[in-house]
Amino acid sequence: MPYEPGSPQCRVLIDCKDQLESMLLSLSRIDQTEAIRAQLLEVHHQLETLHGQYRRAASDS
Repeated sequence: MPYEPGSPQCRVLIDCKDQLESMLLSLSRIDQTEAIRAQLLEVHHQLETLHGQYRRAASDS
């Protein structure tokens, strides 16, 4: 069963994380992109943290 977001904010965060994952995969095929990939991975982690906050808030309601 696919994951269904609990709010419009969760949908946006999921979409952004998906796009970053695609970018990371594409960049992994190019030499000398390690620094960029590290920055994108950090942004992904930040989005995941924010998404977790929204999920907790929705489950507390």
